[in-house]
Formats: sequence, structure tokens, C-alpha cells
Amino acid sequence: MQERDFIPAIGMNKRSFWTKAKALAQKHEADEILMYMRLMLTEAAAKEVEVRKENFVDFGRKLQLFDGVTDWFARINAYGKVGGFRVSHHVISSGIREMISGTTISKHFQNIYASSFLFDHHGVATWPALALNYTTKTQYLFRINKGVHDVFDHDKINEYVPPEKRAVPFSNIVFIGDGETDIPCFRLVKDQGGHSIAVFMPHSHKAKSRSKKLLADGRVNFIAPADYSVGKPIDLALKAIMEKVAAEHHLRNLKKVS
Repeated sequence: MQERDFIPAIGMNKRSFWTKAKALAQKHEADEILMYMRLMLTEAAAKEVEVRKENFVDFGRKLQLFDGVTDWFARINAYGKVGGFRVSHHVISSGIREMISGTTISKHFQNIYASSFLFDHHGVATWPALALNYTTKTQYLFRINKGVHDVFDHDKINEYVPPEKRAVPFSNIVFIGDGETDIPCFRLVKDQGGHSIAVFMPHSHKAKSRSKKLLADGRVNFIAPADYSVGKPIDLALKAIMEKVAAEHHLRNLKKVS
């Protein structure tokens, strides 16, 4: 999401930006997410690009979405309603929360867990406030699982809650991701009885090959092109998973009766 408008605005291309961010992380033995966020601020200051909260929101409004995403949420919610259960949508991203908040689909998310900046009294970004990397992303799966959604709440998230009393069982979770930072989440959800789907850029053989390797390595349940339109593989896969979850729920209830 940084690549569409923000990186060009600071006079860089995506290759040079991410290469520089990675070099900074190696030089300082630092987290790559923190380094790319710092690089955003330093390069923006050098190029006199404004980095207020509303500027990031504006960048988010201009993001181009994959096919079918705009009406995906209403369709999936309706499908779930027919099946007799409630669907909730959450974002867990290493991208910038303020940008995600500016997208046309942000209203559909119960939570937007993403990297974010600290803003001063003028509303200017001055420092990374939260950085989500490979392993910290998994924390937010447990927050969804337990129903503990405040990122500053470390007491409740560490309390033991019996699996049957958790807000969203892992077996009901579907995790959809497309990047390297999603791999621990893919594996966690799959190992806990949920379903993981790796999506890839349509028509990209390289991206498809990476997804195929995730499938071969047992890290995901399914792979699919990032096209969310009706009747496309990811649409069909998610609906099939929802039917499976509903059927398993009914079978558990039948066992209790018997």
C-alpha cells in the first residue's frame, strides 16, 4: 500500500525504497518493519512531504483494490447469515493502519491491527507507535480468538481461557494472506484447526510459485489468485469452509443430544 502513491511522492521507486529499508535493518540489526517506517518519515522530511494522519488516510483512499473486494464483505456476511452464524472481518497487517483506515472497505472491519505512527499535537507522525512483524502478527490472532481487542491490554490476553469459552475458536478462523510476514499466522491457524489461504497476484508466475511452495510445505490449506469476485476460487473456497464449519458445529450438537 505504500508503493502506489507514498513512495513516488518521496521521489523513490519501490525497489530502491525496500532495498534501503532492508539495508538499514541489517546495518543496525533492527526490525525491518520499524526501519521501513522510520525511512518513510526521514525521506518524507527530506522531500517536504507532509505526514499528518489525514495525509496517510488520503493515500489510503487512492489504493487500488483487487477485483471483487468491494462487495466481498456483504456477500460473505449474507452467506454466513443463511448458514446461521455471524461473520466478522479483521485486518492484521504490517502496513500502515492510517492508510487502511482511509480505504473504502475499512468500515467492514471489526478491528484494524496494523503498524501505526505516533502523532504529535500538530497531528504529525513522529515515531512508530506499533510495528507488526512476522511473529507479532500472531498475537492478534489470539486477541481475536479470546475477544481481547485492545492492543494495550496485556493482562486479559495472557489469562488462561478454556478453548470452549473463547470468543472465536481457531477452528472458525480463516486467515487470508499474501506476504512473507503472514507465514507464522498461516501455520498457527492451520495447526490450530482453522484454515489458511495464500493468495497471489493474478498472472504472476513468481507469486504463484511462492504460494505453491507454501502449500507443498504444509503451511496453508489452499492457494488462490487474489480475485474475490463471485465464483472465483477464493470465493468458492471460503464458502466451502463456512459450510464445513457449520456442519461440524451441527455434528457436535448432535453428539451432545445423543
